[in-house]
Amino acid sequence: MKKEHIVIIGAGIGGLGTACLLAKQGYQVTLLEKNETTGGRARLLKEKGFTFDMGPSWYLMPDIFEHFFSLLDEKIEDHLNLIKLSPSYRVFFPGDKEFPVLDLYSDLSKDLDTFEKLEKGSAEKIKKYLERSGKQYDLAKRQFMYRNYNSVFDFVQMDFLKEGLKMNPFQTMESYLDGWFQDERLKKILEYTLVFLGSAPDKTPALYNIMNFIDFDMGVYYPEGGIYKIIEALENIARKNGTIIRVGTPVSEIIIEDKKATGVRLENGEVIFPDHVISNVDMHFTETKLVKEEKNRTFPQKYWDKAVMGPSAFIIYLGLNQEVKTLTHHNLRFSVNWKDNFKDVFDNPKFPDDPSYYVCCPTKTDKTIAPEGKDLLFVLVPVAAGLEFSESQKKEYRDKIIGMMKQDLNIPNLEGMIEYESLYAHQDFQKDYNAFQGTALGLAHTLKQTLLRPGNKSKKIDNLLYVGAGTNPGIGMPICLISSELAYKRIRGIKHPRPLKDLNDI
Repeated sequence: MKKEHIVIIGAGIGGLGTACLLAKQGYQVTLLEKNETTGGRARLLKEKGFTFDMGPSWYLMPDIFEHFFSLLDEKIEDHLNLIKLSPSYRVFFPGDKEFPVLDLYSDLSKDLDTFEKLEKGSAEKIKKYLERSGKQYDLAKRQFMYRNYNSVFDFVQMDFLKEGLKMNPFQTMESYLDGWFQDERLKKILEYTLVFLGSAPDKTPALYNIMNFIDFDMGVYYPEGGIYKIIEALENIARKNGTIIRVGTPVSEIIIEDKKATGVRLENGEVIFPDHVISNVDMHFTETKLVKEEKNRTFPQKYWDKAVMGPSAFIIYLGLNQEVKTLTHHNLRFSVNWKDNFKDVFDNPKFPDDPSYYVCCPTKTDKTIAPEGKDLLFVLVPVAAGLEFSESQKKEYRDKIIGMMKQDLNIPNLEGMIEYESLYAHQDFQKDYNAFQGTALGLAHTLKQTLLRPGNKSKKIDNLLYVGAGTNPGIGMPICLISSELAYKRIRGIKHPRPLKDLNDI
């Protein structure tokens, strides 16, 4: 008997992952992507011999990737050559005379000494803190991350409440860490991962302390050749199992009749008739542009007017004519005025005066992505979503960041080293990904938007599902793969909350 036809709109990691699972199970899958390559935000930029990962650059939560590939009867090592970074990353504290630069290794035999230097007595505390974080991470995987939610009433079931309260959901990360540690530098190291979630320490639930376990226990990896190797692997697996992938194919409308998605209209006028539609497109764009009538929208514009969006990103891609001596693979420059910087991003939106920023120099690990003897840099500054600025203002901020890098990272001749340069900001996120307010991440993981994140099934259209960062469980490459598994569960009618053992695990 012929399996149902699934149309997936958007070939980001969530769309690709969903296509892999459904095609492996025998469904007829058509994957539509408006850009000329798959990957969504995880695309490539190739110029003058330099190969840049344009978006995600951290390979975290290796257990999630391994689990996902195993569902497809694939060994991850057959697709990716993973290198564990050592150090995992370097931290710069500008103006700190005691510890201006620190390396973190995801190896407690080394990192405990670093923490102890920052705060006497913290080594024993951090062991207890991470032990607790590890238990909460295991609990999150068993009970929450792989669970589909149908309504707010799911959150008041006794078993859910009993387990959920163990994860400190009603305390912020800022107050939670204040109860453990005193040194501000140490707390910055434990808080920086919240930027990956698109939120601030005083707005993020303490349940995300699990990110520290992921950081310090599991480590940070890099797939040789770059993050895009993950996209290539998923695309190859999807095609191998029969998925039809059409790039350069923008969608103009999800056709709705009698509360059912009966067709997907392409911008060229062609209509495809599926049994189910799954959107991996920006949730706001799906709900307000692809679903034409407001009566069919689960999340109309008034929802988005009140939503808290994660930051956008001011990105500078730099190809250098020589190697930089002061950087490792991942580098983090922490703002001196930590709380003021978060206010500039979330509360009083503007280009931060004293920004925290991130510099990836993957050529420290991988020499294949740049000409011999040269480095490439991916520079990312988290900035408020929704900002409006001119080209001259963008150039001014670029000059400010380059100037800071010269001093903060001890690269005084940086300007003269630049062989290739490109900027990427709000308007580019809007144009390339239909990103609401130019956000780089999607909905921020505030308490409300964690517990009441948009579900992955439309409440108005029977056969419309969502996948990716805009729905459960949230932001990040491995998390989007979990959302693929959740969409697969919806299609298959699987209701249990744990990770699938295999694709027939009903």
